[in-house]
Amino acid sequence: MQKLAISVTDLSKKYATGFALSHANFEVPLGSVCGFVGPNGAGKTTTIRMLLGLISPSSGTARILGESINDPEKYLPQVGAMIEGPAFYPALTGAENLRVLATLGGFPKERVDELLTKVGLADRGDSKYKTYSLGMKQRLGIAAALLPNPQLLILDEPTNGLDPEGIQEVRDLLRELANKGTTVFVSSHLLSELELISDYLVMLRKGEVVFAGPIQELFLKQQPVILAQGSKEEDLEKILAIAVADGHRGTIRSGVAHIEGPQEWAGVLNQKAFQAGIVLTQLSPQLPNLEETFFEMTGDKK
Repeated sequence: MQKLAISVTDLSKKYATGFALSHANFEVPLGSVCGFVGPNGAGKTTTIRMLLGLISPSSGTARILGESINDPEKYLPQVGAMIEGPAFYPALTGAENLRVLATLGGFPKERVDELLTKVGLADRGDSKYKTYSLGMKQRLGIAAALLPNPQLLILDEPTNGLDPEGIQEVRDLLRELANKGTTVFVSSHLLSELELISDYLVMLRKGEVVFAGPIQELFLKQQPVILAQGSKEEDLEKILAIAVADGHRGTIRSGVAHIEGPQEWAGVLNQKAFQAGIVLTQLSPQLPNLEETFFEMTGDKK
């Protein structure tokens, strides 16, 4: 039997306005990177807050590292977390902030320098927090979450505010942590980054789990996609009409027609578009990626 870092069973949180999370079920194996995705308002932060014992569920349950979320004191010492942006003392340096947290949490202060290096802040550890950019603040937040040397790391939008180089550094860090046995449960809007590092995926839509499992299993369920664009904006609707007439589903996102269909149908589309007086400026068959799959399954249009 595979050991689990997180096991969620029929978990719900209901407010007066309705369910923020409705009867969720999913599992996260130990030592994996699990991406946690969904449109804004899908229930991600509510779920994370329940897993950390910050709010109580309306019904259902979950187990973290084998312990019930009804007893957070039993598992929280082995969990590191960063949610809704890190909070630090502005007048203290990054290193001083981490030392304060280490003292309060009973963690070895010797880890501070090691963690600053790990998150790419070794050269700014002695700078005051108030001088940090948003990206640097995010990195310090990750360092703080790693202070307990956790078995499970839960991060909510850890790459917020980071430049491309910083995003890659965080991506490599999370993958390295998982390779060494730390389970990483990470919520992010950067789907292309999650695709590169995630072993598992949990996808929410309007408070409900629409997929939970190995990320490759998700891709195998999806149809190949053809991206098409005409020389005129009004061509998009005509392209979609051609696709629908041939039995293919499609949507328009970011000024491009996204049509479900095999690669060989691209030639048919090209011919039919030409016959309809449409000059195609883009015709790109591709296998589904996480972003394409996300929009398809959540109905979130771009």
